Amino acid sequence: MGALNNGIPEKTVERLSEYRRTLLACHRQGITHIFSHVLAGIHGITAVQVRRDLMLIGFSSDTKKGYDVQILIDYISRILDSPQPMNIAVLGMGHLGQAITKYFNGKGLKLSITAAFDIDPAKVGTTIDGIPCYHMETFEQMVEELEISIVIVSSPTSVAPQLVLPIINAGIKGVLNFTSTPLNFPQGIVVENYDITTLLEKVAYFVKENDSSNS
Repeated sequence: MGALNNGIPEKTVERLSEYRRTLLACHRQGITHIFSHVLAGIHGITAVQVRRDLMLIGFSSDTKKGYDVQILIDYISRILDSPQPMNIAVLGMGHLGQAITKYFNGKGLKLSITAAFDIDPAKVGTTIDGIPCYHMETFEQMVEELEISIVIVSSPTSVAPQLVLPIINAGIKGVLNFTSTPLNFPQGIVVENYDITTLLEKVAYFVKENDSSNS
């Protein structure tokens, strides 16, 4: 994706999300201020990187006590969050789809999973973890009715390519793909392919390399 329309690089957006999670945890612990080097240490990066990211979004702090945690949370939220909550649908309510739904809907984000879609008769027409599950045949109609703008693809990998056209036709604006098949969309649809297998194999590779270099 590179830099986004407002000029903030993709990696900076990722780090801002991570900073906010840390800041929220600090706030819950009663911590009111945090220094850039402390925030950096938690995330395994340099204080220079933290300050650069915050300067990029126009935030600066001269206080000797460090950044005001609440003010920085609010500032990052204004940058990251949409003014209106965004509705999300999960495509494929197998084990992964259900795990993702449970994870996201417990986070109190400005992002809400409001619908699920599947073709399994045992799931269609039921409510899973509070989320109604519809048949894929009704996808375009329900996207319009429920004002869904983002989908999470957690279907079987073999099915995923068949979902590209319905997603385009329904006018979806963003796709988070958890299958091991990269999905390509026309310009204007933001897509993030997140292959858990590849990430795990990458971790395993570096564990192997570290073991061999230490032996």
